[in-house]
Amino acid sequence: MIFKKQKISGVYLIEPSPFIDNRGQFRRHFCKREFKKNSIDANVIQSNISENYKKGTLRGFHYQTGKSAEGKTLSCLKGSIYDIVVDLRKGSKTFGNWVSFYLNEKNRFSVHIPKGCANAFLTLDNECLIHYYCSNKYDPKKEKGIRFDDPFFKFSWPIKIKYISKKDKEHSNFK
Repeated sequence: MIFKKQKISGVYLIEPSPFIDNRGQFRRHFCKREFKKNSIDANVIQSNISENYKKGTLRGFHYQTGKSAEGKTLSCLKGSIYDIVVDLRKGSKTFGNWVSFYLNEKNRFSVHIPKGCANAFLTLDNECLIHYYCSNKYDPKKEKGIRFDDPFFKFSWPIKIKYISKKDKEHSNFK
């Protein structure tokens, strides 16, 4: 596994190092030792699957606060997505900055989102399957969100957003 630091502290793009032979390939998807070596919270409390049927589906921006804050490692196992991570940590040098990634079944990349950052993704194909490792359990009382089109951040999406939940559409602007 190759951990590539990003411009936002604690955000990593994780590239697999697969073993390939005539049978196919094998790769580690999670390794507690490797995560710890890269200062990533390796305490996996919950694992989630997001199945998305339609291209143009947006999920996010989501994060949790207080003791329920969570780090997440997200992977696209089927299809392709455009993922954005935004730094909401007020004391951070990169507060308000965001980074984006294309994750798909071909590049097999994962992205680690640290506590205090929000995440959203937009499906670029029909039938996308997303997997998350989370360092904390879901707590609906501590869940927060920001708008996908918040003017403070000036997010840029590669395709038109066609499907979004009522909850995600109604998030407040950050500022």
